[in-house]
Amino acid sequence: MLKLTPTFDLQRDVVSDIFRREASVCRVPEYSGAVDTCILNIERDGGILYSWKGAAGTTRIGRYDSNTKQNKLLYTFDKQVCVSSCSLNEEETLLAVSLAQNPSRDERLQPISKCLTLLIEIHPINNTQVLKAVDCRVKVQFLNSGTDGRSVLESHLLLLTEDGYVDLYHVLLTKQEGYRVVMANPERLSKTAERIVEDFCWAQWDGHTQRLHYVAHHPTHTQACKTAFNQFLMRCVQFYPNHNCETVLELPLELPATFFPTVKFVNLGFDHYHVEKPEQGPVSMKVFTNRIGSMCVCYSQPPTDKQELIYTVVLVHKDCSKTFTVSLGGDQPSHRGARLHPLFIPIGYHILVYLQGHFLHCINTRQQEMLCHSLFLSGVDVDMGLRCQSANIAVLCAEEESSGGLLDSANGRIYTAELNPSFLLHILRSDTPSRCPSSKADPQRLAALHCLLVYMGDDPSLELKIIEWLCDNMSAFESFDQIQEFILASLYRISYEKSLSLDKVLPYSSVLDKKEIPACLLEVPGVLCTTELHIEPVFKGKARSLQGFWSELQWNTERTKYLHAVPNPRYRTSHIQADWEKLKSERRPSGHRNNTEENTKKVLSMVDTWCLDKKLVPLFQEEDHQQRALIGLLELIRHMLESVWQKHKLGPRVLCLKQQGTPAEWSVFHFMFRILEATRGLCLPLPPGYHTLLAVFAVRCLPHHTFLQYIDHGLLQLTETFVSRLMTDLDNGAANERLKFSILKRLPEPMGQRIYHMWDHPFSSASISRDYTRTLLERHDNKGCAFPSRDKPGFTPEFLPLTYLAKILSDIEEQALNPFGEQENVDAKFVEETALKQTLILLGLGEK
Repeated sequence: MLKLTPTFDLQRDVVSDIFRREASVCRVPEYSGAVDTCILNIERDGGILYSWKGAAGTTRIGRYDSNTKQNKLLYTFDKQVCVSSCSLNEEETLLAVSLAQNPSRDERLQPISKCLTLLIEIHPINNTQVLKAVDCRVKVQFLNSGTDGRSVLESHLLLLTEDGYVDLYHVLLTKQEGYRVVMANPERLSKTAERIVEDFCWAQWDGHTQRLHYVAHHPTHTQACKTAFNQFLMRCVQFYPNHNCETVLELPLELPATFFPTVKFVNLGFDHYHVEKPEQGPVSMKVFTNRIGSMCVCYSQPPTDKQELIYTVVLVHKDCSKTFTVSLGGDQPSHRGARLHPLFIPIGYHILVYLQGHFLHCINTRQQEMLCHSLFLSGVDVDMGLRCQSANIAVLCAEEESSGGLLDSANGRIYTAELNPSFLLHILRSDTPSRCPSSKADPQRLAALHCLLVYMGDDPSLELKIIEWLCDNMSAFESFDQIQEFILASLYRISYEKSLSLDKVLPYSSVLDKKEIPACLLEVPGVLCTTELHIEPVFKGKARSLQGFWSELQWNTERTKYLHAVPNPRYRTSHIQADWEKLKSERRPSGHRNNTEENTKKVLSMVDTWCLDKKLVPLFQEEDHQQRALIGLLELIRHMLESVWQKHKLGPRVLCLKQQGTPAEWSVFHFMFRILEATRGLCLPLPPGYHTLLAVFAVRCLPHHTFLQYIDHGLLQLTETFVSRLMTDLDNGAANERLKFSILKRLPEPMGQRIYHMWDHPFSSASISRDYTRTLLERHDNKGCAFPSRDKPGFTPEFLPLTYLAKILSDIEEQALNPFGEQENVDAKFVEETALKQTLILLGLGEK
């Protein structure tokens, strides 16, 4: 499911360097002693702090630079100590350390604190100041503005204690002797401390965004009204580049009363000396933010006697929360008595909920309305590719636009985690994913398809594999049309990237427009989901006028609240079905349609400047006014055709109407026909030339009578480009002649008159003659026409009507344009005879 890329290996990147350093200290060619190395913290710039027990009973702290791949020794304790928390300032001049003190047998009779917090000058190593000496755990973390602060002589340090308060120390520095950086007033250090949080029971630090999230009891919730669920309040504190801070968001949470048996720290380093008691098991709670303005609060409830796990994802940007109850299958003995604490892993805008050996739930936080758009896999074969127990995995604070990071504390490795496209493609291609029956497999396919298209759709090679899958599976699935899903999901991704605000109104799935949604898409076996709307986040302080994340988050929540009050805010095909049919059936262009045509001309002028580098598919650039009025999906459909064209290696021969279609051309015709069906069902237009190319494939692949039935049922359109090509390319054999006559009978009169001129056939010549004679007679005003004199030569008194008609035609012909002047393949003698014959018939003097 996950694609894990190792970015750091303690043994490879650090331990080998430690052996060389220890060999130098011991003055031996090669150090062979034991090295107890552990990761302590990961700073905002990617620097990894670690410690190891060195030679001669020392404890050393070093830093690994992930950019230069170099190690640096920061400080050495002259005895073995237990470093429970550590942080390095941005300028690399101060080191904050919390030591967990385990008194020896002789020291136990003396009063000694359990935790000693120190601030050490390391540029160069000089003074050490004691910040705290308390009987509870203390976490240290320097603020980091993310700018080049080498010349800044001020550092800011957070101290978070297990007693539930947070202090912010402002440390002033000064330079001595041109290079020594020391604290300016170390004796007044405690007076610079600022209490920013008074009482919390859970805290999470996000180094990349410089935010502190913490949970405290709701101030209005008294002890007297406590029940099984208590009201808590999550607050978000934003630290700015000038190191000022303020609370920008408050979010009420209803949690079990026993949710926090002790104070919990998240993303504040790794304490290898603190062991949770069985009754104080780890609380699975995480906050994830994304730069586009999304925020998710994830937590699981304490396990109960029932074989089920309950977890909640609060979607702040969607103004709702979703609680999932997953059955774990109590009949399996290995599940009983297990500590059920899932991992929450951010992957883009997806949240992965993973319980090792039980299930993996990939929650789509952007398209959260239906369960079928979030992938759920269960069973003991669900594996993320980790080679350790999930209890040894820590989810790292990731940058807002990047994938999540995982720390394997047992092996000292750090990975970046991404969704594995190969695994998702395997779900699409599998006949029965996860051993499910067909109807149960459709939700997995649908979720995998959306994940591939919307989240990973920018990869052209991946998109090509999806199109190949569509070609191999052209028949619609039982519960959804995969081509419709491909079109809508791709358009959704393209539009969403250009305008984030369209997220709430754009269609992203054809499933939402079904009159009756299939039951298999509404539920997942073993998973119960409940949704709560209106979670009531409160934005405070500068967040209301802030640019960036908080501004986007506030805008998203306010827009969502508005759309919750609007019935059916998202676009649906049914909204325009009637207008669509009316527009397609218009005979004469209206004013609105003329305006639409003018706008689409601008779109069409840009078609050839868009994404495609190769133009393989011969789409005819024809004058199709209906398509000009309804233009859309240009590059998407064209790209689909380009891909299937390459897959079947088609060439120019497909345009030759004289040859029968090959199996490859039949497959392309079937695929194009499925695209036509899908776009009609969605009321979406096709690019110009699509109907012409589809008709070319149809006449090559279908029997003539079937081809005509497709036309009569409205499945194929006779475009002027196609008909003119058919009239000129096909000979006048008996079968082709019947086909041409059948097509001419189905053409509208204006197009038919133009087509007659292109067909070298007696019927065409006769039709031209009839039209010519009729036009001359209709235009002639015979009121001023004088009867021919008997004295004139050529007068024939035997049949006066014919003589009169000949005179009229003679006069008109002198002023009329010759209809055959620029036409080829016209027999003038035949036309004259035909005209005379038709005249006799019209006068009742001849037989048809």
